[in-house]
Amino acid sequence: MKLTKELLYREAADAGIGEEQIQELWDRLAAATEGQQKFDALHVAYYFGGMIIIGAMSFFFSLAWERVGGVGILALALTYGCLFGALGPHLFHRRKLYVAGGLLTVVAVCMTPLAVYGLERAMGWWPQADPGSYHGYHVWVKGSWVVMELATLAAAGVALRFVRFPFLTAPLAFTLWYMSMDLAPLLFGRTAFQDAEQLWVSVVVGAVILVAAYLVDRRTRDDYAFWLYLFGLAAFWGGLSMMDSGGPWSRFGYCVINLLLIVLSTLLNRRAFAIFGSFGVAGYLSYLAFRLFKDSLFLPMALTVIGVGVIMATVAYQRNRDRMDAYLVNMMPIGLRRLLPANRD
Repeated sequence: MKLTKELLYREAADAGIGEEQIQELWDRLAAATEGQQKFDALHVAYYFGGMIIIGAMSFFFSLAWERVGGVGILALALTYGCLFGALGPHLFHRRKLYVAGGLLTVVAVCMTPLAVYGLERAMGWWPQADPGSYHGYHVWVKGSWVVMELATLAAAGVALRFVRFPFLTAPLAFTLWYMSMDLAPLLFGRTAFQDAEQLWVSVVVGAVILVAAYLVDRRTRDDYAFWLYLFGLAAFWGGLSMMDSGGPWSRFGYCVINLLLIVLSTLLNRRAFAIFGSFGVAGYLSYLAFRLFKDSLFLPMALTVIGVGVIMATVAYQRNRDRMDAYLVNMMPIGLRRLLPANRD
């Protein structure tokens, strides 16, 4: 809901509230929301600039930079990190430029894996074998990236301590997602491992991230949990979906888990759970259609019916969302209701 001063005055006047009271209420709302973020064209420009810097120093870090060696990479990353690490908090706290300062702090955190890589490259310190160029960090699953990821988590934690900017949880959550894949080689003590082992690590780490996101969600008013939920779901649901089904009962269990994700989307008020869960349920229904109508002319019709059914179910839920959500919450015991993020401490 977008509240404007004109809307407040009009509706309050219709309710018989005096003009002085309306102005006092507006002043209190303005004071309470001072410093909160709103998404507009300026914010798009801010984020676009921040993403360009992050991309330049991470995703687009080419083999050409490897020529300067580990010491050169370390010096470059530290220079960028210190520059943005000093400028970001200054803009955030002193200038009250919350988005600009917060984004520059995020950029400083994103320099951490590059700096650690440069140090490891210079000293030859690797948890496992030499992982190759830094560009491979975003391509290959390798245990030697784990130290870079641990350092990034620590840097993000320190940054959040001094700069209360929810988007700082994005590099933290993104790194946890990477770690859910890179932990497998270290945990199993080898560079070559079965896909099933890696997928189980991804599922377990994803579940841990989701629990951490819930705990954060319970204790914060600003949305610090969004990115943790998103990347936790990516690790948990992605690992689960890529596993070998093992049989019809395993597939049915997968469908049940996805139905539970949809229920959790209501209880936690997080649409990401519904999106991932809906994809999983649709995938299971498509599997049933392929199994029942394999090599049949009815297969396209069955898949069409499933697609239309998903759309109609979504429309029905959208129209009755508040009533259905309230009914589901009211069915829960009072003790469990108190654990919902909506009833946070």
